[in-house]
Amino acid sequence: MSKPANPVDHYENQIDSAYDHNPNDAHHAGDHHDEGPKVTLGFWIYLMSDCILFASIFAGYAVLKDATAGGPNGRELFDLNYVAIETALLLISSLTYGMAMISMEANKLKGVIGWLAMTALCGLGFMGMEIYEFAHLIHEGAGPDRSAFLSAFFTLVGTHGLHVTSGLIWMGAMFVHLFKRGLTPANRIRMMTLSLFWHFLDIIWIGVFTIVYLMGAA
Repeated sequence: MSKPANPVDHYENQIDSAYDHNPNDAHHAGDHHDEGPKVTLGFWIYLMSDCILFASIFAGYAVLKDATAGGPNGRELFDLNYVAIETALLLISSLTYGMAMISMEANKLKGVIGWLAMTALCGLGFMGMEIYEFAHLIHEGAGPDRSAFLSAFFTLVGTHGLHVTSGLIWMGAMFVHLFKRGLTPANRIRMMTLSLFWHFLDIIWIGVFTIVYLMGAA
């Protein structure tokens, strides 16, 4: 009587076959054997490097937050009600991405696509509000060239915005993979790494909201 399959071995086999390849090309089948773990490890290394990047920018902002050069400070510029809506959109997007991952575990492709679409819409709404905020500040004469404080503000919030934009582009590519191939082992790995990235951006934004907006408007 054969032993039941070990779920750990099953998961390892999924990771090992993480990159799609032509099943008719037996010659290169072994070349992809270890790609999944390499991708996961590489992505964690990337996230750690991004932590260092944001830590450096946060430190720069902390040093320059009072260097207004006689110009407006955060108390005069920031609308907490507006930023609270931005924050809610990003946090909701984290929840909807979590629902997409639950649908993936249940092998429900339509659910994954639907929840991922809602995540993308929330992300687009967040970016739309951030771009409007930047445009409004520049129109009011509070652009990044006005003071060191505003240079640090635009750098920190803008860097986070660039990351969110990258995540939205990644989601667009993810839609293509899902429509083309479905929930393959490779796409599951892609969904997992994108999940790590998106939740990481939520954590960074909580820091931005607290240190830049709440403390700045206090």
